[in-house]
Amino acid sequence: MRVLVTADTVGGVWTYARELVAGLIRHGVQVTLVSFGEIPTPRQSAWMEGLHGLDFRPTAFRLEWMQESQKDVEQSTRFLEAVIREVRPDLLHLNQYCYGTLAADLPRVVVAHSDVVSWWIAVHGEEPPLSPWLRWYRQVVSRGLRAATAVIAPSRWMLNMLREIYGRLPQSAVIYNGRSPRLFNPHMTKTEAVLAVGRLWDCAKQVSLLTQYPQALPVWIAGSELHPEEALRGESGLAATARVELKGMLPEKQLRLLYTRAAIYAATSRYEPFGLAPLEAAMSRCALVANDIPSFRELWGDAAVYFRTNDGADLAEKIQWLAADPAFRRACALRAYRRALQLFNAERMVDDYLQLYCSLVGAEVLAA
Repeated sequence: MRVLVTADTVGGVWTYARELVAGLIRHGVQVTLVSFGEIPTPRQSAWMEGLHGLDFRPTAFRLEWMQESQKDVEQSTRFLEAVIREVRPDLLHLNQYCYGTLAADLPRVVVAHSDVVSWWIAVHGEEPPLSPWLRWYRQVVSRGLRAATAVIAPSRWMLNMLREIYGRLPQSAVIYNGRSPRLFNPHMTKTEAVLAVGRLWDCAKQVSLLTQYPQALPVWIAGSELHPEEALRGESGLAATARVELKGMLPEKQLRLLYTRAAIYAATSRYEPFGLAPLEAAMSRCALVANDIPSFRELWGDAAVYFRTNDGADLAEKIQWLAADPAFRRACALRAYRRALQLFNAERMVDDYLQLYCSLVGAEVLAA
């Protein structure tokens, strides 16, 4: 079986695609991977070495959620259609909405990782103001969803938001994202410190909550300070203090070391359809203190400590509580670790997608 997978190199979709593609190839699936956004760096593409059966096509076309991306979407659509005619895949696995309408008579899985409108609602409490670009974007998303054979979301919350914003969907389901536990070390002695990972420019990540009140433990914040759109770049609004250290954008190896060392992970996002960083922290046996939003409640249940929604003072109190009770903190970390292994491992995710593919193309094609 051959599957064409699209991805972008700007955010967590690239990590998701890495786990998916590597898992599919281990199961004997041939994969054509087409990336958008930016050409991946050598570090970003190092995981492809030794993956037999992978056909990688990197591009720098702008993504549908970026301003003034209409021409790029048109051009990238034509590019994808040419690739499809060349490689003749059995199924399309599309991680952008706009390609749901590709001119190809093939089953198409459209995965909803996030969405501009749901992001705006979560951050601002209301729908975004109308503009020519937003009207175009909403049309693109609506058409892509309607043309999909199956729509997949990484949480029930995200799937419900799609229905509320865009109306009735075709066949749809939730497949939780997954990470490979072998990539993380849960056995090292922990340092009395709090870690947060998030784009400093993204108010939805709101890592600034950790700087609003004095913290009981040192705080490490890792993440990009530069918006991917140059015109929107500015100051992040965060500054290092005596107890807050800004680590910047780190290579994967250094970030994993921080997960290994930190005793607590602060999941501060107000918008998080899934959240790979909290998962990576849980697989590193960090105790999770999470913003009380529906998606975190869905994903982590009683395996996290929750602070009042978007409340920096309560976040500081919860960190103080975990700092003062090491035994409870270790118990919380163990619950998060076990839940991560059970629900959010990469092998389970790949198996779920293979079952979906089988339902769409037939077991005989999957086995071919």
